[in-house]
This record gives sequence, C-alpha cells and structure tokens, in this order.
Amino acid sequence: TGVTDGAGRRFHLVLTTQAQRAQAARQAGKSAAQAYPETLPATEYGQDSGIRLSQVWLAHEPDAEGEQEPVMLSRYEYTPRGELAAVYDRGGAQVRSFVYDPAYPGRMTGHRYAGRPQMRYRYDETGRVTEQLNPEGLSYRYRYEKNRVTVTDSPGRREVLHTEGEGGLKRVVMKESADGSVTRSGYDASGRLEWQTDAAGRKTEYSPDVATGKLTAVTGPDGRKTRYSYNDRQQL
Repeated sequence: TGVTDGAGRRFHLVLTTQAQRAQAARQAGKSAAQAYPETLPATEYGQDSGIRLSQVWLAHEPDAEGEQEPVMLSRYEYTPRGELAAVYDRGGAQVRSFVYDPAYPGRMTGHRYAGRPQMRYRYDETGRVTEQLNPEGLSYRYRYEKNRVTVTDSPGRREVLHTEGEGGLKRVVMKESADGSVTRSGYDASGRLEWQTDAAGRKTEYSPDVATGKLTAVTGPDGRKTRYSYNDRQQL
C-alpha cells in the first residue's frame, strides 16, 4: 500500500495478516507462536480482519538527490490477539511497549516509552479507566457520573468535565479547572465544534464545512476572522 503526503513524500505501508504473523512467530521460534488463533473475534465495531500495519518505509523524498533507496521508518509488533505490543524506530530500537489484560482483549493495562517507567491503568466493571498510575510523575483518578467526569491528580487537584449527548456524540460542554476557572464549548448536530469561551468569557467561533467537516473559518473574540481553504485533495 502506498501513501503520498502533502510534501510529495511517498511511503510504502507493509500490512500483515494474522496468519502471516503466526507463521513469522513460528519461524522465529517464539514461545507464543502456538497461541495465535487463525482468526480474531469480532469487536463492537464488527468483524476483525486481522490485518495490521507492520512497517512504514519512506520510498521517495522529493528534495533528495540521486537514486534513493527505501528507508524503513518504523516497525510494529502485535500480540497473538492482534493488539499492538511494541513500536520500533528506524534504527531498530524499541521506543514504545504495551501490556493488556488477559481477560479483556484490547484493554491496555500498561504503556511505556523507552527509558521511562511503565504507566499503568485500572478499570471499573464497565471498562472505563478509573486510575492512571505514573510512578515518576502525576497520577490521575477518574470518577464517572451521568453527565460529568471528575479527574483528580495525585496532589489532589480536581477538574470536572460536564458532558452532553450520547454515544459517539457525547461532548464536553463545560470544563471546571482546578483553579476555579470555567470554559464552555458548543457543537453542531454532527458533534463538530462551533464555539468556545475561555475563562474570561471571551468567545471564539468555528465554522466547519457542512459536507467535509473541514474548518473553514475562525472568528476570534475581537471579531477578526481567519479563513481556511483547501485544494481538491482536501489539503490546506
């Protein structure tokens, strides 16, 4: 699969199937090779094809001179259940790793950047995260109510997010920060941001395109308007 970005760089994306990853694990003699199921179970979004992004290569750089050899930029490893397990950079060094709950596929319980301690996550019975634990920084606790979420950090500072809507259209309409300031937001029927007020009550308005959702204009509190336009490829 090939992709070209707005700067004209071409990338080659290597995709693998569940069967290919299982075969690679067996050839590498990995202990988990026998744990690979032939197919992955369906998710709440539908059937899982098992196809995953495994490598990203830079195939063409428009500013480079002479003949170009493809360069691998990143590589991705997955668990037998298809969960992202590790990310490697172009030098082959692991830069991120992930841990999941054995009883709940896809539920991340640990996340670590190279050279940093592992972040851990705890969940309630409905699958909502209740704690984010950082051994060397701020940790957070989350409490859920019908239309609000309370976030408390390890020093005890509290932030309250007030929400409206249901399902995929649930949005934060008011945020109470730990310092007592309040910001508000408004959305259209499709859940796209239309306006925001800052802590001083100053209002900024956003104008999304009805068809594409792309931002077409921003009107600041002083009435000044900034417009945005896009080409046929929806690039700014």
